[in-house]
Amino acid sequence: MKTCNFVLSGLGGQGILFMTKILAQTALNKGYNILGAETHGMAQRGGSVVSHLKIGDAGSSLIRAGAGDFLISMDAAEAYRFLPWVRPGGMVFVNGSNDRFPDERVTPFLAEHHITCFAMEAGKTALELGAPRSTNLAMVAFFSAFGQGPLEAEALRTTVEAASPDSVKQINLKIFDVCHDEGRKLC
Repeated sequence: MKTCNFVLSGLGGQGILFMTKILAQTALNKGYNILGAETHGMAQRGGSVVSHLKIGDAGSSLIRAGAGDFLISMDAAEAYRFLPWVRPGGMVFVNGSNDRFPDERVTPFLAEHHITCFAMEAGKTALELGAPRSTNLAMVAFFSAFGQGPLEAEALRTTVEAASPDSVKQINLKIFDVCHDEGRKLC
């Protein structure tokens, strides 16, 4: 299998490491090798957090600029910051409004590199479903709807179910299903 590179970005407290854990555990469950690295920066004070996850055989844990297959970002500003890490033909998934992301100032870069972007207001959806702290889970579900990479939606959902404590399992699965369905509307 060709190595699949994920860059996950956001701000401290948004659950970047949890998203990485769900993707990594799903890959391990499927028998894939994984390698990852994370930088926390000022995570405890709401600063930038980025996580690199390689699925497949990889020699190093960091993803170099221009080599990320997928960027999943919890914050539009952080998505712009990490766009240079996305490879030509890669995909970007952002917690934000389709009306405002991407900004027209970056569309020439996206077009030149054939990078496609999808946005969903994951935070708003999680809040409406009664679990505002599950925005990260909403973004994993949104990504899963597009059927890209080695991790299928059902395998990700199974990992979410197994990783969720009983007290939040049903709401987490509901968020996953609703946000997956939102993504399917954009496919």
